[in-house]
Amino acid sequence: MGGDDKVIFTLSQVSEHNNPKDCWLIIGGKVYDVTKFLEDHPGGDEVLLSATGKDATDDFEDVGHSTSARAMMDEYYVGDIDMETVPAKQKYTPPKQPHYNQDKTSDFIIKLLQFLVPLAILGLAVGIRFYTKST
Repeated sequence: MGGDDKVIFTLSQVSEHNNPKDCWLIIGGKVYDVTKFLEDHPGGDEVLLSATGKDATDDFEDVGHSTSARAMMDEYYVGDIDMETVPAKQKYTPPKQPHYNQDKTSDFIIKLLQFLVPLAILGLAVGIRFYTKST
């Protein structure tokens, strides 16, 4: 490892820094103390404060920060986050649906129709014969 001793924080440690006088964010596995930057942040300080206590990477990426914004972040870097302490992303995943190959689906429908159509015709024929007999 050498002399590069990084400070590793847990999510609960970082979560304690969640107010305007002491604000830390987790972005891309790194921890940033953005307290000094709050009033200068172009998006306002509420945005930063609302991103405390969780992995703010997605929030950061969604906004699309400039290269200069990314370069500025180095000034605020305080350490790394222990990703084991960060809960897995709570993203919305649609219910798992079997992924049908489109061709297979239409094959299935054709086979089904090949089976059902004659059945329907047969049913109709029997129905007509039954109906005409009874009158």
